[in-house]
Amino acid sequence: MSKRFGALLADCGRWLGVAAVVVIAASASACASAGSGGAQKAAKDFYAAYATLPKGGVPDAAGLAKLDSLITPALASLLAAAAKAEDAHAKATKNEEPPLIEGDLFSSLFEGASAASVGACKGDAQCAISLTYDDGKEKPVTWTDTAVVVSTDKGWRVDDIAYGGTWDFGNKGKLSDTLKAVVAESAASTK
Repeated sequence: MSKRFGALLADCGRWLGVAAVVVIAASASACASAGSGGAQKAAKDFYAAYATLPKGGVPDAAGLAKLDSLITPALASLLAAAAKAEDAHAKATKNEEPPLIEGDLFSSLFEGASAASVGACKGDAQCAISLTYDDGKEKPVTWTDTAVVVSTDKGWRVDDIAYGGTWDFGNKGKLSDTLKAVVAESAASTK
C-alpha cells in the first residue's frame, strides 16, 4: 500500500470519527429536548389537576384518583400512606385534634396557589413553577417551587416538589419529606 493511499485512509477515518461525534451529539440534543418537553407537559398536566383540588391537607380518594396518572408510584404510595396516617390520627384523637397536615400540601404557601405557570425544565427534569396566590383583597403573593419530574415506563410523572417559598410559616424542604414526617408522626403517636 502506498503512503499516499495510507494517508487518504487515515484522513477518511478522522472524518468518519468527526461525523460520528456530530451525529451522536445531535441525537443526544434531540433526546434531551424531547425529554424536557415531556417533563414540562407532565408538570403542566399535574398543575392543571392541582388547580381542581381542595387546598388543604392530603387529598381524599377522589383527589388521589385525579393525580394517579400524573405522579410516580413512589409519590402515590407516600400520599396513600399519609392519607392512612391522617385517618389513624383522626381515630386516635376522636377528631379532637387538627389534622397532621393543615394547609396546602403541594405548594409553599399555606393557602395554596390560585395560579401556576410551568417554566423551563432543566437538569434531571427539574421544572420551575411560578405560583401566585391572589385572594382579590391584598397584594398577590408570588413564589417559585420546583417540580421534580421523572421519566417512567408510563411516561413523564411528577415525583416530588421542592418548596421555594421564603416566608417563615410556609412549607419547607420537599413534599416527600413532609409526607414521610406525617407517616412517622402518626406511627409514633398510635403506639
